[in-house]
Formats: sequence, structure tokens, C-alpha cells
Amino acid sequence: MNNSKSLLSSTYQVYRRVVAKVSMLEPVALLTARVYVGWAFFSSGLTKLNNWDSTLFLFEEEYSVPLLPYELAAYLGTAAEIILPLLLMAGLTSRFSALGLFFVNIVAVISLEDIAAAAYAQHVLWGTLLLQVVIFSGGRFALDHFIKRKSIQLYLTSLKI
Repeated sequence: MNNSKSLLSSTYQVYRRVVAKVSMLEPVALLTARVYVGWAFFSSGLTKLNNWDSTLFLFEEEYSVPLLPYELAAYLGTAAEIILPLLLMAGLTSRFSALGLFFVNIVAVISLEDIAAAAYAQHVLWGTLLLQVVIFSGGRFALDHFIKRKSIQLYLTSLKI
């Protein structure tokens, strides 16, 4: 009985050490997710800006954005794909920008009548990564984290006066 208890304890200690090491990758994983998804949306927004006539045509003829006139949808979608990814990649208002892009992603999927399986899988991946940022925030390598730390330091400093 004592040997099995010792083996269980040793296994648990090894498990805890491995988990601690893997957890150190969390900020890197969140940064990678933010940059990967942010770049995908930002480059899409740049393409829309560079070919504005084509963008308007696609929103009028190809995309079926619910409830919005096609011109308004084109402006809002393009603005969201330019502004929100920059915020996301910088880690500034990470949760807000990730949530905004999550909804842009959903609208993109439902706006296309025929979406290829590979494109659909890509949107699912983006949505999953964006939800991770919404849930866990931007991580240690985000401006949000830096601002929060600085504001806490300023607050604690003000209490010592």
C-alpha cells in the first residue's frame, strides 16, 4: 500500500511540474493567436480598401449581410477588419476586439450562401482562437496587461501617501 501511495505521489509531482512548464506557454499561445487571426482579418480589410469598387460589388451581389444595406455593410465590415485586428494584435482592449471580430467572422460565414469546406474550417479555427482571447484575455504580452499592471502600481503608490 505504501509503495502505491508513493508511486501516486511521485506521479502527481511529475504531472504538476509538467503542467507548470506547459502553462508558461500560455502568453505565447495567446500572442500567436492574436497575431494570426488579427493578420488574417487585417489583410482582408486591406484587400477591401484597395479594391473598393470590387468590395461594393461583392457586398451587393455576393454577400447577403442580413438587416443592412450593402453599402453600410461594406463600410462597417471593412472598418471592423481594419481597426479591430490592430487592437487585437497590440493587445489593446483584447477581449472587446476579439469579440467584435468573432461577430464579424460569424457574419462572414452566414453571408455566404456557398462556402467551401476548407474556408468554413478556417472560420471555425478563427472563431475558436478569438473565443480563447475573449475568455482568457490577451495574455501577458498584451498592452492590456501592461496597462493593468501600471495602473495597479500607481494605485498602490497613491495609497502610501
